Amino acid sequence: MSRGPVVAVLSGGGAKAAAHIGAVRALLEAGIVPEHYVATSLGAAVAAGFAAGLAPDALLERLVQAGAAGVARARLAPLGGLWLGSLMRAAPLRRAMEQFLPVRRFGELQVPLTVTATDLDTGERVLFGAGGEDVPIADALMAACALPLFYPAVTLQGRRLADGGLRGVLPLDAVPAGASRVVAVDIGPGFDELAEGPSPYPSLLRAHSDATGILMADNTALALALWRATAGRPPLLVIRPRVERNATFRLDRARDYAEDGYRAARAALMPGAGGT
Repeated sequence: MSRGPVVAVLSGGGAKAAAHIGAVRALLEAGIVPEHYVATSLGAAVAAGFAAGLAPDALLERLVQAGAAGVARARLAPLGGLWLGSLMRAAPLRRAMEQFLPVRRFGELQVPLTVTATDLDTGERVLFGAGGEDVPIADALMAACALPLFYPAVTLQGRRLADGGLRGVLPLDAVPAGASRVVAVDIGPGFDELAEGPSPYPSLLRAHSDATGILMADNTALALALWRATAGRPPLLVIRPRVERNATFRLDRARDYAEDGYRAARAALMPGAGGT
């Protein structure tokens, strides 16, 4: 019987997704080569870069340049109170996504990639790429990154789609059957997040971010518990880099986050470090 693929699951978490780059670098150095990526939100953009064949250094540089181009500092949408569609305009993020990736279609990738998003009207998880619908990669990434309040929903094939983290910021339930091993890099909200000074958000945004973070953290805890309690699952290695709150748009710290991911992966890969 042939061996199944090694699947890397990359979580959402905004700018902290740079930690995925360092984590995958450590995996590659250890001889663990992902043969399928499953990811959401900005983690899906990183996964797309790796699946397209970019090396860690090149991918990190592209992410840094994307931040410098204005993804993290995009101008707030015009004043409109509760009638605003979103606080951030989608166009700068779309341009950065298109410049970030060397390919346009899932079929051009060297490694299969599954991207998750959420249907806002039904609550269903929607898959793009391997095992899902074939759309331009930029469309899938924009849907996967459309965190409510910050970015507008993306309409694809008549559905209003938003951030895949609303259904699972660590999308373990999208791992394809037959995987031989799963490595999950979790930089999403968690109850272990580090407080790094006062929140940069106004009060209403802070309340939204705090509430969303709690729900996502609990969802991740439940997803991990279900994986470990289900017989027949492949071995799971969870890498949890150092994470901090209120860092969704801190792409200026991408290099630091990449180092955090590298260190966390190296530690998780040490003999006796565990894994299920």
